[in-house]
Amino acid sequence: MPSFDIVSEIDTVELKNAVDNANRELTTRFDFRGVDARIELKELVVTLASESDFQVQQLHDIFANHCAKRSLSLAGSESPDELNHSGKTYSTTVTLKQGIDQFLAKKIVKLIKDSKLKVQSSIQGDKVRVTGKKRDDLQQTMAMLRQADIELPLQFENFRD
Repeated sequence: MPSFDIVSEIDTVELKNAVDNANRELTTRFDFRGVDARIELKELVVTLASESDFQVQQLHDIFANHCAKRSLSLAGSESPDELNHSGKTYSTTVTLKQGIDQFLAKKIVKLIKDSKLKVQSSIQGDKVRVTGKKRDDLQQTMAMLRQADIELPLQFENFRD
């Protein structure tokens, strides 16, 4: 039976490239000359730090632009509403989520069942497997999920005929 998996993964190599390119842009920008501003990556947590709160917002915009250029979605990321202020630096963190949690997996399964397509879906850890008799039904399911309002970026992998 044809099947595919729905996952939410972040390409860590592309994320590292986006951070490196954003740091490279910081060295060339006139408004960041002589300013202690940095973008750091540790696992899936990006730290943005600078000397003023406005510059931290600019750092976030620079980082978001470089992620968009690398086809990374920040839709599933979490960042606190307030900035951290210690000494003369302001900082914030952007935590990127990977994997589909149980609540979102149940929401995806419910969306698939409500669509009345002739496919079955099951939750398998941090991914959702969708199986069906026809390849067209699976492709319609993918199209429906792309249009759905889901807060995480979804990828479809492991498509088997």
